Amino acid sequence: MKRIGFLTFGHYQSGRGSAVPTARDAILQTIELAVAAEEIGLDGAYLRVHHFARQQTSPFPVLAAIAARTQRIEMGTAVIDMRYENPLYMAEEAAQTDLIAGGRLQLGISRGSPEHALNGPELFGHVPAAGETPADMARRHTERFRRAIAGTGIAKSDPRMTGGRSLSLPIQPQSPGLSERIWWGSGTRATARWAGEQGMNLMSSTLLTEDTGVPFDELQAEQIAIFRQAWKDAGWQHEPRVSVSRSVLPIVNDLDEALFGNERLSTDQVGILPDIGNPQSRFGKTYAGEPDVIAEQLARDVAVCEADTLLLTVPNTLGVNYNIHLLTTIVEHIAPAIGWQRPL
Repeated sequence: MKRIGFLTFGHYQSGRGSAVPTARDAILQTIELAVAAEEIGLDGAYLRVHHFARQQTSPFPVLAAIAARTQRIEMGTAVIDMRYENPLYMAEEAAQTDLIAGGRLQLGISRGSPEHALNGPELFGHVPAAGETPADMARRHTERFRRAIAGTGIAKSDPRMTGGRSLSLPIQPQSPGLSERIWWGSGTRATARWAGEQGMNLMSSTLLTEDTGVPFDELQAEQIAIFRQAWKDAGWQHEPRVSVSRSVLPIVNDLDEALFGNERLSTDQVGILPDIGNPQSRFGKTYAGEPDVIAEQLARDVAVCEADTLLLTVPNTLGVNYNIHLLTTIVEHIAPAIGWQRPL
């Protein structure tokens, strides 16, 4: 395991027990947690994007703020729903953020997941073309976004403005290397294969939108193997990256026990999600318990062993101080067991 980062959904709510009552609190606390994560040695800060929900929505201002406040860690998304995105405007936003970050931006994108809003992308002005599915539209947006950040000419110039010359104008600014730091959030083995064929890194979460009856980590490891083979077969020259997400809740004091003690017996869950073509989905277990027990369990998690990056989902509504405590415990007592080393 080369890198470990945290992943926040940016929830905010004013109910009892929440340390994040407002959207402003969620945004500012995300930035503060990223700064603290760098100080304790973690490698990344990632945001999950959801629309029409009291969660993180527009990621680039937050990512730019993290970039300006940190020196070493990566910052990114896990993931952006490409059904909602204007790919050219997103290319400008991404490049500017990456320039602030000095090339540390890692963008996870995908077709998106089931959500609260009906026809949400349509309200943002995005409707599938005739014969397209929403997933097809997300891939079309992705293709145009990737062409834009790679410097491909997008617009024809007006000869009146270019001395009579006819030029093909790329999106500006450009940030060199960003095109190799795009990840596809894959929920199935088939979409992992597609990501490898397209030359995008693989991002796999705690949810797989298919089920074959095997444990979650084994199915995810199969997904990773399919991705890497597709990458190799496609002839891509640079080394791909693979991230997996896990919910890891070490219990070292009475507060931890009160909050998460009932998660000690967590197991994989199988269920049916709306707006998903597959009949069943498999949810990965939560790792909760004493640090040495979790360390042993994660060391046996075959997908964690296959990935180079682990994203830790954090209970962000408990506030910055609690999550620093949680992440510090992981860094000091769990991460070394899966081969991670603190950066020098």
